[in-house]
Amino acid sequence: MTLHIPFDNSYARLPEGFAAHLPPTRVARPSLIAFNHRLAESLGITGTRDMTDDDLAALFSGNALPDGAEPLAQVYAGHQFGGYSPQLGDGRAHLLGEVLAPDGRRVDIQLKGSGPTPFSRRGDGRAWVGPVIREYLVSEAMHALGIPTTRALAACRTGEEIIRERPLPGAVFTRVASSHIRVGTFQYFANLQDRTGLQTLFNYTVDRHYPDAESPTDLLRAVIRRQAALVMQWMSVGFIHGVMNTDNCTLSGETIDYGPCAFLDAYDPRKVFSSIDTFGRYAYAAQADIIVWNMAQLATALIPLMPDQEAAVESFTKEVHAMPELLQAEWLGRFAAKLGISDPREEDGALIGELLQLMQAGGSDFTNTFAALTRGSARDEIADRSAYDDWHRRWQSRLTEEDDTQAVLSAANPLVIPRNHRIEEAIQAATDGDDSLFNRLRDALATPHEVSEQNQWLTRPPKEDEVVTATFCGT
Repeated sequence: MTLHIPFDNSYARLPEGFAAHLPPTRVARPSLIAFNHRLAESLGITGTRDMTDDDLAALFSGNALPDGAEPLAQVYAGHQFGGYSPQLGDGRAHLLGEVLAPDGRRVDIQLKGSGPTPFSRRGDGRAWVGPVIREYLVSEAMHALGIPTTRALAACRTGEEIIRERPLPGAVFTRVASSHIRVGTFQYFANLQDRTGLQTLFNYTVDRHYPDAESPTDLLRAVIRRQAALVMQWMSVGFIHGVMNTDNCTLSGETIDYGPCAFLDAYDPRKVFSSIDTFGRYAYAAQADIIVWNMAQLATALIPLMPDQEAAVESFTKEVHAMPELLQAEWLGRFAAKLGISDPREEDGALIGELLQLMQAGGSDFTNTFAALTRGSARDEIADRSAYDDWHRRWQSRLTEEDDTQAVLSAANPLVIPRNHRIEEAIQAATDGDDSLFNRLRDALATPHEVSEQNQWLTRPPKEDEVVTATFCGT
């Protein structure tokens, strides 16, 4: 069967100022790490199972362009750790094009680490194998957890070394996304005072993601809702994005850019993993505040589209100021489910908060403590057993008012997550050319609510000498 990718590249048809059109840079000796055939088939991509690994590697390293691809690098701006950069853009990525899937979805296919672009800012445009392994494993794990996310289609080695703190093996990652439209994309045109470009972007975004939105207010309100739900889904599984810049915040409401991301081991709301987050801007508990801040930046960028800008400021301010209440409701729903409560009440927040305080005080493992609630063994995870016993009595009393709590608990509390020390082990092995641990993790993370006897090791928290204290971005 001949390879067929059903491209229909609407972003490539936007005006010139939206992107730079150029091909990926060829690599020396591409070889395949992994290809997601199931995802490809769900997108209507056919013929990949008949291709050799070498052919797939050539295609998804950028050495060979598939029929219908129109590669480009998108331009955008963004606040990075609070500081505004008026032009960022894809400095090491090429959007090959968009696919119209059989179910009607339109998705982007993008290569990351595919060479320099006009937006590279003196960078080499490349990626090394570590960030590629991390994004493949974590994005697919997030998908299995039911959290909106970009997906992993392929990972390839380039056969070249790139220089970071030392020479490292190069790699290219192929990402699938509902789109790559970011808050920073709107900021770019607003900062230029390009109202025509801003209106074009608004129309395009509405057509692609929010067809019921009739105004910028409708769009802002819809994006706020999606982002509030997304961030609370992150927090319910202990995920820390690590770099919630506005250029990493999508209008589609998907998780994007798995750079210095990590999952909590011991519960600590102040926990930061990113090596560059010196002041804890993107700490675990800070993510709720930051998403409100990001939505305020989107609101600011949309104001030029409003006929009465003074009234728009007042209206948009109300929308943004209402977001913390929306986040609180999302938090209550997600964390109540982790206690087996499907119909939460406001007072359940205190019950949730008390358990989290016990976990924090004793350094309890986030994932394992909630998983143990499902098995009835959470007492073993808490240092202050007497305080836990008191909490447990009140929790059990509350559950008498609920139905089917076991099913709710099981659905809300995964057993297997991409633990930081296991990801680092897989990266180290892959750096040395061994993909076996990557493959084991990829398979186990596909079923996060099941754990086989062979995979019990994946539920173990890190030993003292295994603790990952810092994670790094992908550049």
